[in-house]
Amino acid sequence: MQAIRVVIADDHPLFRDGVRAVLACSPDMELVGEASTGEQAVRLAMTLRPDIVLMDVKLPGFSGIEATRRIVDEAPEIGVVVVTMFDDDATVFGAMRAGARGYMLKGVEGAEMLRAIHAVHRGEAIVSPAIARRLITFFSAPKPINPTEAFPQLTERECEVLTLIAENRTNGEIASRLGLSSKTVRNHVSNIFGKLQVADRAEAIARAREAGLGLAS
Repeated sequence: MQAIRVVIADDHPLFRDGVRAVLACSPDMELVGEASTGEQAVRLAMTLRPDIVLMDVKLPGFSGIEATRRIVDEAPEIGVVVVTMFDDDATVFGAMRAGARGYMLKGVEGAEMLRAIHAVHRGEAIVSPAIARRLITFFSAPKPINPTEAFPQLTERECEVLTLIAENRTNGEIASRLGLSSKTVRNHVSNIFGKLQVADRAEAIARAREAGLGLAS
């Protein structure tokens, strides 16, 4: 049987050491590369074409979510399993929308990680029990009826901007629609990213759409 080829993308050497040790205990898995930035993760994935990429979310350069999106867009046969300490809605749903097939929290037992790799390699999707509970809670909860209710930390104007971001509007289009200067729109976008704790526009769109914004456009 051909070994499952794995790439690790994480900027913490100690974590990579631990995963390397776990993979070494499994004779049907082969570690073929390690990356410490989002750019390296994409480059290795495109060059080596592994079966599985174990992807952290918070990476130097662009995020693991953006790296996942680029890998899946270019090579959908590669299974990306997010392994992170973050379990907030924005990160979970951002990763899933980017195309991740698995979502595990750091600290899982080595055996559980190996089971996840095997499952994703078989074409299944798998998440940690804590993430599964979060997904169930999210989809069973009543959805907010307006942006300010969904994102109370944002001002009314920031909610307007976020709604247009969720519609895939550019900053120029947002400025024209709201009668604002480009600099003002950039400031609003920066404030939104900070308040929502998202790394980029793609994550902001994912979080906004999970709240029901921008879906009808």
